[in-house]
Amino acid sequence: MQRLFSMFPRGLPGLALLLLRISVACGVVLNVYGRHGELSAWLLASSLLLAATLFIGLLTPLVALLALAANLAIPITCSVGFQSAGYIAVASINALALCLLGPGSYSFDAYFFGRRVINLTPPDERKPF
Repeated sequence: MQRLFSMFPRGLPGLALLLLRISVACGVVLNVYGRHGELSAWLLASSLLLAATLFIGLLTPLVALLALAANLAIPITCSVGFQSAGYIAVASINALALCLLGPGSYSFDAYFFGRRVINLTPPDERKPF
């Protein structure tokens, strides 16, 4: 994960990325919930797992790509009206933006893969043998 992003921004940019993650997670849930009668149970369960993973920020770039694929695959499998197509387009753009920007500092990705400060203390004086 560190190879994908050079930093995990804090402050307002980190808060904006948190809100973007929540937005994409809610978009996935609402997109699937609106068609819960047409989709199978394993698709519903996997989309809830996908949304939960996005919400906590775990493996965010990969999960955002999966959310993008889910947003684009649901119109193929279900009938979609004109208003739903606009919603799906906005949700897909948000997922793509999240994939490109990264998780931010308020995520499990930053906790597990973020940069850390390493304090090196001088070695104690060693006694010769």
